[in-house]
Amino acid sequence: MDPTKANILVVDDERNIRRTLRMVLEAEGYAVLEAESAEQGLEVLQAEPVDLGVFDIRLPGMDGLALLSRARELWRDLPVIMISGHADTSDVVDAVKRGATDFFSKPVDRDRVLVSVRNALSRRDLEGKVQALSARERRFSDDMLGESPAMRKLREDIGKVAPTSGRVLVLGESGTGKELVAAEVHRQSRRADGPFVKVNCAAIPSELIESELFGHEKGSFSGAAARRRGQFEVAHGGTLFLDEIGDMGLSAQAKVLRALQTGEVVRVGSEKAFTVDVRIIAATNKDLEEEVRNGTFREDLFFRLNVVPLTVPPLRDRLEDVPVLAERFFQLATRENGLRPKPVEPDVYDRLKQHRWPGNVRELRNVCERMVIMSGERITSADVPETVGPRAAPPPPPGSADLSRYGEVPLKELRDLVERDYILARLEEHDWNITQAAQALGVERTNLHKKIKQHGLSRAGRAPPREEADEAGEGDAEA
Repeated sequence: MDPTKANILVVDDERNIRRTLRMVLEAEGYAVLEAESAEQGLEVLQAEPVDLGVFDIRLPGMDGLALLSRARELWRDLPVIMISGHADTSDVVDAVKRGATDFFSKPVDRDRVLVSVRNALSRRDLEGKVQALSARERRFSDDMLGESPAMRKLREDIGKVAPTSGRVLVLGESGTGKELVAAEVHRQSRRADGPFVKVNCAAIPSELIESELFGHEKGSFSGAAARRRGQFEVAHGGTLFLDEIGDMGLSAQAKVLRALQTGEVVRVGSEKAFTVDVRIIAATNKDLEEEVRNGTFREDLFFRLNVVPLTVPPLRDRLEDVPVLAERFFQLATRENGLRPKPVEPDVYDRLKQHRWPGNVRELRNVCERMVIMSGERITSADVPETVGPRAAPPPPPGSADLSRYGEVPLKELRDLVERDYILARLEEHDWNITQAAQALGVERTNLHKKIKQHGLSRAGRAPPREEADEAGEGDAEA
């Protein structure tokens, strides 16, 4: 750990001890925070980023051992060194049991203090890297699977944008793995050793989202019993993932926009701004351009976020990846439920590939776990739920449109399929002239381009789409 980036909290009721420790630590490049009581120390821990605590055992009011326990409740991975001028063996044993990293006695010895501090910070740094590596290995080996063209293209795009500082907007349906994409961008970035902080904007009430993101001061609203750091502050030096940002209210959007523009945030109930160094990755399953037109999402924020869009393909567009995903999910479900491995008959994978998967990868994982739990010694096609696989649609009633070719699909998916076919028909009718087709459809050309990309429409073996010649008499232009 770089000493110039480490904050050390010293809690001791003796001013001379605090001054001595400050001089020793600051001479080595550390930043020092002070408190003369356990209660003040807790306030600092709740308000400021702290990398290491140095607590005296004997304190007025709450003692140092109680402070140690409370500190570890707040920050489980916070290393703490205990000090005392008259501690006995039982105090040392108690401190270690409560999670203390080291212990030294007064009077303060400079070399002893520095060795203890360096060891504690190095250990924390190493443990954090091991945990992060382990989590990444599990996450990406389990879910970022597939060799379909769509997945290969997505991984290629991640590899291009991750090492840069560009903001990323991850687009895709629910259950496709947008969070995994965001985490992979962070893993391949220059901030990989920093925190990856996730905020689900849809799960936080609108009246609390600003406090969650930016923090709040004590007493700033009912229930604000202490100062609290926001997620922007927690993510300092790393990546902040704003999931389902399309569900964020306009008031919070304005503050997020200000943070992106200035790099500064203000806690709720405060007027003091402070700088944060955070890379933003946002995700949504909504059409943000449509939300902008409806007035529910700020256009300027959309432009700030949409620097590099990454679209996660739905599972129905990469059905060739279903077998490898299902095989991994069978293995995971077996291990997580304490069951013996079960052989899987080949026709199970064939059946799974025939489903449209409206719930995407999340639905597939749930189905695989259900099959592992409910099957016998082997997993056979009889264990595949009846709702999974191709199903014939009933004949349409007299006078209704013939939708039999679409099969039995959810309403939203049916709308997408009908829209795709209708747009393709108008494009073919106008020889793929974008301007004419857009006029026939009653939409803007830019919107038609987006729909073509969204539905994966192409003019195989023919010239690219054409725009109508402009008034200056120029020829057809490529779309």
